[in-house]
Amino acid sequence: MVRPEASDDTPRETVSAPRAARPAPRGGIRGALLLVVATVALVLLAQQTLRLLPHWLNPFAEETKDRSGPALLQSIRDLHRYEAASGDFQVVVDLEKDAKFLPGALRGKRTLFVGNGSVDAYVDFSGVGEGAVKVNADRTSASIRLPRARLEPTNLDPKRSYVFATERGLFNRFGDFFSGNPGDQQQLNVLAGQKIQAAAEASNLRGRADANTKLMLENMLRALGFKTVTVASESQ
Repeated sequence: MVRPEASDDTPRETVSAPRAARPAPRGGIRGALLLVVATVALVLLAQQTLRLLPHWLNPFAEETKDRSGPALLQSIRDLHRYEAASGDFQVVVDLEKDAKFLPGALRGKRTLFVGNGSVDAYVDFSGVGEGAVKVNADRTSASIRLPRARLEPTNLDPKRSYVFATERGLFNRFGDFFSGNPGDQQQLNVLAGQKIQAAAEASNLRGRADANTKLMLENMLRALGFKTVTVASESQ
């Protein structure tokens, strides 16, 4: 009697040889890059098109409303100074920002900013020391020794200061469409103010203020009856 052989139900493990990884198709990478470029181009085109629309047709047009509260008086100070001269200055700020590892056409920004501002020169009479004013007994002669004129910080005029031209890379234009950067404007204002202040220091503005203050005091003292008046600055 022949017995049938028992079937082997034990699972067997099949080992297959590893397959080499297939390189990513170049067409897919090119297609993704073209899609990104096309999207950026469409956004820029839409941005320019919306700007050409009338204000009431543009769905993204901005409407400005002033909801500011009234100004509050913080303090009052007594000034012991004579505003003797003022100078008007203009400067062109050429600010360029580039990425380290990207060309300027993709990631870069250059801005030409025209800054107009003024700097005032004054003489502080509170700095006149003891013994700086001398008057003779019959009040016919007087001599005054004044401190040297100083310069006020630059007063940048926002109405006459403006961005003249801007060159932006492709990525910068895409980013500026969605968000502004007020820090750039602040940096331009600071740079313009610093350059104007340096120009005022190098100019003869302080000398003009000293001369004007001297002339004002001489005329005032002569009008009071003094025949001989001598006014000099500390540096003289």
